[in-house]
Amino acid sequence: MMGQSHAVSGALVFAATAPFLPEALFGVAPRPSEVLIGTLLCAGASLLPDLDHHDATPAHLLGPLSKGLCRLVSWLCGGHRHATHSLAFVAVAGWGTWLGVTRLGRPFALTLTFVLLALAARALHLHPPGHGLTAWVTAVGLTGVGTATVAAWFPDITLWLPYAVCLGALTHLLGDCLTRRGVPLLWPYRKRFELVLIRRTGSRLETRFLVPLMTVATFVALWFAAFAPLFALG
Repeated sequence: MMGQSHAVSGALVFAATAPFLPEALFGVAPRPSEVLIGTLLCAGASLLPDLDHHDATPAHLLGPLSKGLCRLVSWLCGGHRHATHSLAFVAVAGWGTWLGVTRLGRPFALTLTFVLLALAARALHLHPPGHGLTAWVTAVGLTGVGTATVAAWFPDITLWLPYAVCLGALTHLLGDCLTRRGVPLLWPYRKRFELVLIRRTGSRLETRFLVPLMTVATFVALWFAAFAPLFALG
């Protein structure tokens, strides 16, 4: 799946499960404002498994630096759709995020928030088209505003970051299971799991049907999870 598809699916899954899954897992339900920011964070986190691809959205985040990092990850993990496309990666990413926010506190949380929001801005095309300076400055500007908002108004962001990272990464794996080659969910066991519904990345089915459908579904889910409760209180 393309980066936009992964980001939209991550946003949809967070928004759709916000009314019941966090409370079932942690005993704490997110506030409407936390649902909104969590939806964006999960959209960004859904791009993390593609750290193993030299031309995916994460590779374009910081130019040559991020491209070099993605090439290194790809080499260490055995290429695209190997170690980073497994349940082990989901667990490590979630555990690493929890460890970071626990040991390093808000500086780590805000840095990761910036990265995830930047990935979301790029994948969701919340900037002028292309990879030029204008697109980069716009994405960084929007991300900076979003991170400053989180710093000022979301003291409990450390609680939601590990959850958003795990959910986003898991959503990515499930999305790639719908394409050819599938993913090695149980890596290092090499068997690939797939249920091919999308035969070609970037196909019309994906870009003209699934992405618009998931986008509409995300806004509907956000209405019930975030906006409807506010109107009910009013």
